[in-house]
Amino acid sequence: MDSLKTKLISLLDDYARRFLEEAEVVGRFRGFVASGEILQGKANLARHITASTWVVNPGRTRVLLTHHAKLGKWVQLGGHTDEGEDWTTAALREAHEESGLADLKLAQPGLFDLDIHWIPARGWPGQPGWSPIHEHYDLRFLVEADDAVPLVISEESHDLAWVALTDLGQYSNEESQHRMRRKTRA
Repeated sequence: MDSLKTKLISLLDDYARRFLEEAEVVGRFRGFVASGEILQGKANLARHITASTWVVNPGRTRVLLTHHAKLGKWVQLGGHTDEGEDWTTAALREAHEESGLADLKLAQPGLFDLDIHWIPARGWPGQPGWSPIHEHYDLRFLVEADDAVPLVISEESHDLAWVALTDLGQYSNEESQHRMRRKTRA
């Protein structure tokens, strides 16, 4: 077993010990890892692992969200992992690319959250940019950043915003984001 799979299994084991109530999603991740399918990149058209960050300010009162250009909704920063890329490195790279923030710090070791969600099909088969409906197995890390530093909006976003955790419902009704809000307060 390669070192990335070994690290992922270790992350999942640690997460399972801390969040017993999330055994089902951990089991689905473990099943995917054991399947022999391609985990990283976009070559596996049915599903692949992504890496995200729940970026909070030092006081943990605000979270950084992006209004995703392709999805048309407010989400945490993150995206695809490149083949051979470490999971944490991918999450931090995506957060930097999508926000311009250079001083991103892991606020805790290990995974902060796990989520599996569907991504709608885009484009037309055979055309550039086409992708079928597929699942993202999202590894989420808790990251801290200074909310006074100017942000840089990338081409992947319509906007970026530091959102008070108490106001998250005005931006998103996604249960996974509200679960992360609850974990932030814990």
